[in-house]
Amino acid sequence: MSDIRTGEAGAGIGTGARAGVSAELIVGGMSCGACAARIERRLNKLDGVTASVNYATGRAYFSSVGGREPAELIGVIESCGYSAAAPAPEPDEAGPDPAARALGRRLVICVPLAVAVIVLAMVSALQFSGWPWVSLVLATPVAVWGAWPLHRAAWAGLGHGAATMDTLVSMAVAASFGWSVCTLFTSGGDMSMRMSFGSTFGLAGSHPLYLDVAAGVPAAVLAGRYLEARARARSGAALTALAGLGAKTVAVLRDGSEQRVAVETLQAGESFVVRPGEKIATDGVVTEGSSAVDASLVTGESTPAEVGPGDEVTGATLNMSGRLVVRATRVGAGTLLAQITQLVGEAQGTKASAQRLADRIAAIFVPCVISLAVVTLGFWLGAGLAGTAAGGAAVAVLVVACPCALGLATPTALLAAVGRGAELGILVKSARALEAARHVRIVVFDKTGTLTTGKMRLQAITTADGTSEDEVLRLAGAVEDASEHPIGQAIARDAAARLGGLPPVAGFEPLPGAGVRGEVDARTVTVGSPDLFRDLGLPVPVPLRRAAAAAENAGQTVVLAGWDGEARAALVVADSLRPGSTAAVARIRRLGLATALLTGDSERTAQAVAAQLKIPKQNVFARVRPEEKAAKVRQLQAQGYAVAMVGDGVNDAAALAQADLGMAAGTGTDAAIGAADLTLVNADPDTIAEALLLARVTLAVIRGNLVWAFGYNVIAIPAAALGYLNPLFAGIAMAASSLIVTGNSLQLRRFGRRRTAVRPAAVDGATAGDR
Repeated sequence: MSDIRTGEAGAGIGTGARAGVSAELIVGGMSCGACAARIERRLNKLDGVTASVNYATGRAYFSSVGGREPAELIGVIESCGYSAAAPAPEPDEAGPDPAARALGRRLVICVPLAVAVIVLAMVSALQFSGWPWVSLVLATPVAVWGAWPLHRAAWAGLGHGAATMDTLVSMAVAASFGWSVCTLFTSGGDMSMRMSFGSTFGLAGSHPLYLDVAAGVPAAVLAGRYLEARARARSGAALTALAGLGAKTVAVLRDGSEQRVAVETLQAGESFVVRPGEKIATDGVVTEGSSAVDASLVTGESTPAEVGPGDEVTGATLNMSGRLVVRATRVGAGTLLAQITQLVGEAQGTKASAQRLADRIAAIFVPCVISLAVVTLGFWLGAGLAGTAAGGAAVAVLVVACPCALGLATPTALLAAVGRGAELGILVKSARALEAARHVRIVVFDKTGTLTTGKMRLQAITTADGTSEDEVLRLAGAVEDASEHPIGQAIARDAAARLGGLPPVAGFEPLPGAGVRGEVDARTVTVGSPDLFRDLGLPVPVPLRRAAAAAENAGQTVVLAGWDGEARAALVVADSLRPGSTAAVARIRRLGLATALLTGDSERTAQAVAAQLKIPKQNVFARVRPEEKAAKVRQLQAQGYAVAMVGDGVNDAAALAQADLGMAAGTGTDAAIGAADLTLVNADPDTIAEALLLARVTLAVIRGNLVWAFGYNVIAIPAAALGYLNPLFAGIAMAASSLIVTGNSLQLRRFGRRRTAVRPAAVDGATAGDR
């Protein structure tokens, strides 16, 4: 793939190849990327252990366990203050995530209470007699019960000598709430108390309350955690969908009779029956019968394959027409479907998951803020300031540094992007799904069902002298209407639509692997492949032979129709490009991105489609098996390219999970959608470029939010420590920073088609403008 070039040398980020996952554990209790990093460091200190902890999937993946038993590895994780367990079998249907449900219940109760407290604190006209006690009653459930997960995580971290963002949030909430309670009780229950809006801590004696901070901070942070929990729950959707894809039962031949048994009991070497419309239970070899097998769901091949005795078939593919007897060659973990499932799991475990900037520097930021609060208290007490004033300055440092804006930076942008993306037909799963978009340098397309419709259609008809197209459609369509073969059904469907109906057929005779024959209007009509006509000795006129050769060179399927002893027409059947595919690929090139085609179809078909889309020949990979697709993506990543993969089938699931940015067509399979980072809800190919643009813009907004949040702390923390912000104004400043972050995120609601300028770049050896 060295022929693929972009406009900037070395642009992009790649993960390269990686050894397979030999073991994995489910890790519970992680609240941020810093937690995953801490567990990973602890595990990798063990001799012979190579581990990667993925916060997004909530799992620890081991490429080497150094001969240690799972119980020992679980003990190491538990010693860090987290829970761990071996993965349980995937359920047939995934239920709601328990963590997201628990957070959702807290939000339903905490958000209305927090809003009421904030409104009372900020709107002086609403501060009636006794309002502080009403605020206390409203804020207590939020600060205690609502924030309990934060307090518990902070306490667990401190117990193991670690400080995280949870520590700072918990301390700020506890300090704000504790200060307010003390102020209320030491004021003698003053019912006429009003909030002071003085700026300096010299006004601390006016007994300001910080219940708005104590209630608002937990509600905001919990909202972010809720969005994260839902995103993590979706990360396992691919494996669940794959696990449920195969056949559940199989008609196995035992003791001379058919027995319907669970597919898990099928043994290698046993024979089983597959009737039309049934899934093939496992990988095997056909011993009896012939049929057309639709393997598009697994292999990506758009044209059903004709199989007969001696041909190999793959589990989870669909038998279309005839009865087959198959001898099982691989069962259980050895099947192709099981291998794809394993590849998806490995790719999800190795996918680059950049930790949030706030989490990456939490190890420094949090202890520094706590230390600064202590130093502030000691300094002002030593300077002779009253205890209430010195304490107010210390609390102001904690409150103003409370990472509320940091917690909102990603969720609010993500929420806005999700809303706008849904309007444009794009489903954004998480912020981590967007981080790779900035560095993507090549977009790899699956063909069938992504750029094409995935359905066979009648493309063209060439007739012999004296034969009309309507006559061909009437006779050939009538015979094919009795066939169960997908190609025949495509001809019959289009013929019926054009003519308004088809005549009956008599004496219908299927010719397995070749065609069909029957009588229509007292004529014996034969429809089938050119080989069938040669075998039957039916002459084919020169114009039909030329049309057949041209169609085959273009990667299309040719069917001949004949009667009265000779071929009368050549019908071309093929999967067609989706409307807008050519324009969509061109738009992606104008974004400065390289393009490639990765498909299980034949070389001839793939090159024909690529020529229409103007994808360079050297960037076309045909006859790629499902297990090889992820390897192709890894090959690109090893060369330094950040890869966006677009697909829709089970055969694409591993590649979608492996890619830096996976995009699945919403009309595709659950496995593909679950493995991908972005889902394109509609079938419009133009949403591919739109999704890339939305991802870029969203990531830019998130980064802008983080820059503002940290910049605000750089200014506000010193001001609080020097006494220029009392805790109340610190809370106001903290709230203002959150509003600014939210307002910046809402810009995404204005994101529209083609509004973002694109730059020309050298792509595939030419400029984007040349394409």
